[in-house]
Amino acid sequence: MTPFGEKVRAMRTERGIAQKEMAAAIGVSPAYLSALEHGRRGVPNWAMVQKIIGFFNVIWDEAEALEELARRSDPRVTVDTAGLSPEATLLANRLAAQISTLSPDDIDRIVALLDEIDQKSASRSSSRSLTSQP
Repeated sequence: MTPFGEKVRAMRTERGIAQKEMAAAIGVSPAYLSALEHGRRGVPNWAMVQKIIGFFNVIWDEAEALEELARRSDPRVTVDTAGLSPEATLLANRLAAQISTLSPDDIDRIVALLDEIDQKSASRSSSRSLTSQP
């Protein structure tokens, strides 16, 4: 299951909507919606994400969060380390080899570390833009 599929399924279930009903409303087959929810489909295109957002009638922050989840929900990720350091290639290969053995706690710790790195990067980026202004 992907993060996007999990969220769509949770939203549908919370509202008591059958998969068949939602599928008809957004113009897809129940099999497609099931595959999307279970991570057997790739990342949905922008138009499909918009149909789902419209179906659930979500706005602003929640809509942006769904769009971000969709972007980060490719079940078949490819990591291109060409031109990066040998350590980056080693990291990508180790993660690919070991991801199926990681516990939920291990995954949470790795995600938290990546979030921390993102925050530091964003902070450095905004600091640079402030100091470069006249």
